[in-house]
Amino acid sequence: MFTSSLGKKYLMALSGFVLIGFVFVHMAGNLQILLGQEKINAYAHALQSLPMPILWGSRLFLLLAVIVHAVTAFQLYKENRKARPQRNDIEITKRTGIASLKMGLTGSILLAFIVFHLLHFTIRLIYPEYNDLTTTVGSSDSTEIHDVYSMVLAGFQHTWISIFYVISMFLLCGHLAHGVSSAFQSLGIRSENWRDKLDLAAKAYAWIIFAGFSVVPLLVLAENWGMVDFFEVKLVSSKLVMN
Repeated sequence: MFTSSLGKKYLMALSGFVLIGFVFVHMAGNLQILLGQEKINAYAHALQSLPMPILWGSRLFLLLAVIVHAVTAFQLYKENRKARPQRNDIEITKRTGIASLKMGLTGSILLAFIVFHLLHFTIRLIYPEYNDLTTTVGSSDSTEIHDVYSMVLAGFQHTWISIFYVISMFLLCGHLAHGVSSAFQSLGIRSENWRDKLDLAAKAYAWIIFAGFSVVPLLVLAENWGMVDFFEVKLVSSKLVMN
């Protein structure tokens, strides 16, 4: 069944719902940085301390969802192009916005962003000196733990990185605004009566995600430019900012 176009749409929608839920949970966890160093460090350490089957099972499940979503999207794109190899001289679309027309483009950019984000803050290959950031703040037993608070703020000290994150979240916003509603349609559970309501709910959700993920890099930029004084952080080395 899943080799048919309809089956691929089901897979794309179901994997999309997994990712839709994940970005909300991830955003809510990240926002704990606004509560201070102790809160975000304790939260991050608790996640890293989960039993190995749960931690890696969750990671592999999310990775599978990303792969399924990306592969099925590409396959459906190829099938659509094959069904209409020559474009019309005049293109007329109904109820279709820019977000839906550019889903492939925004999805590709977001996939590249996910890879960068993992290399930046999770695997820490781009700035390996982040591994040296440790603290007892947020530790339940006063042992040294990774200082996620300082790492995130150091990361966003780079203006280009902050701007890249905000732009990527804006693209995610557009992707979600169309994708959330269309996922219901792909599964056959969106009626005409609910179309406008679901579209509105999808847009509201998308903007909440954009605001939640963008607030920290924007605050760091504003603080660097002397506009606000929100965060307090002592960087272990100037290399974290200057390199």
